[in-house]
Amino acid sequence: MDKDPFKEYLRESEPNKATKGYVWSTAVGLQAVDGLKPSQYLIDTAIQNIEGKITLKEAQSLIESYYNERPVRVSDNERTEEADKVSSRIAELLSETAFSFSPNEYIAIHRKLFRGIYKHAGKIRDYNITKKEWVLDGATVIYGSASELRATLEYDFSQEKAFSYKGLSIEESIHHLALFVSRLWQIHIFGEGNTRTTAVFFIKYLRTLGFFATNDIFAENAWYFRNALVRANYTNLQKGIHETTEYLELFLRNMLLNEHNELHNRNMHISGLLKDTKVDIGTSKVDIGTQKMDIETSKVDIETRLAEKTL
Repeated sequence: MDKDPFKEYLRESEPNKATKGYVWSTAVGLQAVDGLKPSQYLIDTAIQNIEGKITLKEAQSLIESYYNERPVRVSDNERTEEADKVSSRIAELLSETAFSFSPNEYIAIHRKLFRGIYKHAGKIRDYNITKKEWVLDGATVIYGSASELRATLEYDFSQEKAFSYKGLSIEESIHHLALFVSRLWQIHIFGEGNTRTTAVFFIKYLRTLGFFATNDIFAENAWYFRNALVRANYTNLQKGIHETTEYLELFLRNMLLNEHNELHNRNMHISGLLKDTKVDIGTSKVDIGTQKMDIETSKVDIETRLAEKTL
């Protein structure tokens, strides 16, 4: 979204309004990971909830009724309906404290978010996928194999469950969290909706670790979050590109520590790395040329000195 319509509520002195503002801000912002934009009706309904005029359940009912009562569905607006409904469901999930760290919880979140929207809501995909990524100049991440998805998901959960954060610095903890969420996302267990499901699950998991993000990082940088996940899972040795969590860690530091690291999608685009490589090669040529000039100059100096001695 161009501007977060809930930003003013994040600065509210009234805790309840600030919390609701954060929940809706994150819910709406996350739609950007799939290029979706909620309607003004959703925004207006959310503001009524934040201001205490209606409950969250009433807000959801209004959204559902809004689309059920429309006589004609315009094809261009089909995904606006998805954005509106999923936003209200994310808001509900982020408002709840109930949570269990398990593969079943992860799958249940997908089912709750996309019921009635995707036929495969809450179902593990049974086919392999590729996705052209802008940040990779059209290349794709290697996603989990359809035949191994459940086993891979369970393995990642068991590894994280057995991991101890005791004795780690905040930097080390954030680095590990970046690794965990990037690996969870890379499995891409569902046909669609993986990033939004992963984000909701991750936010709820972070709360169990004592992190309570109440800012607008997702509202303003959801697309950056997705691209950071992509870069954390892409390697191309031939082009000198290696998977890295550095961009994801910057995002998490802003989200969890309220830092103000600059988050620019262009900095993650692999063409920047390739250009840097070319510049390095070009610079080396210039250096070599300069060295040749220095050698020639030295030769002239020596010849001049010899001539002076002869005289």
